[in-house]
Amino acid sequence: MGKTPAIIKHLLIINIIFFIGTKFSGQISNDFLALHYFENDNFFISQMLTHMFMHGNEAHLLFNMFGLWMFGSTLANLWGANKFIFFYLSSGLGAAAIQMLAYYVNVESVTSDLLNYGVSKEVIAELFRSGSINTSVFDYVSRETLANAYNDYNSVMVGASGAIYGILVAFTFMFPNSKLMLLFPPIPVKAKYLVPFIILGDVFFGFTSASIGPIAHFAHLGGAITGFFMMWYWKKNQFNNNRWN
Repeated sequence: MGKTPAIIKHLLIINIIFFIGTKFSGQISNDFLALHYFENDNFFISQMLTHMFMHGNEAHLLFNMFGLWMFGSTLANLWGANKFIFFYLSSGLGAAAIQMLAYYVNVESVTSDLLNYGVSKEVIAELFRSGSINTSVFDYVSRETLANAYNDYNSVMVGASGAIYGILVAFTFMFPNSKLMLLFPPIPVKAKYLVPFIILGDVFFGFTSASIGPIAHFAHLGGAITGFFMMWYWKKNQFNNNRWN
């Protein structure tokens, strides 16, 4: 930890404090700090930022903080604190925006179908808020489609994963031939091969129903895309660290 940049230490501490705080505040912290769908009554614009410091469980926190420390330390040492925190938060915001867009597409698709069949806006709104429905709705949309839209409307997203994906992309952009050791199997793989493979996994899981858990795959993609375009823009315009001092 002696070689860990101060900005990384600060982020680690903030995330840990938030996590401990949720253990005492429970549902209240999720209602106000976790990211809700923007049309949901529980949505606040501040959640676009605060959700990045919330985590669902110890494993979620540990995995993200390990990624932040492992890859973020190198970038923070090269860039300095100001440039790094700008990149980190921007990647997290980009991740949230893309996930919100994915939710919106799904919710609006179901809303449009129901409106076309004459279901009123009030009934649709109540359906998404409470889950209370008339079974005749299933004549227009399938149970699975409606359940997915309902879950998206009432989604609660937490975690720094989107920002970490941006960090992974930036690290790969700068050190493509760095070898990263896999756990299973324990073999080294160059970053330029491993990170795109991980991202392609999120593309697959995001566009299919074969998800391995309640994971916001489009948020991962949003963080990666935001990180890539920021790195591409900085390289094209020769942004250097002096501009961030």
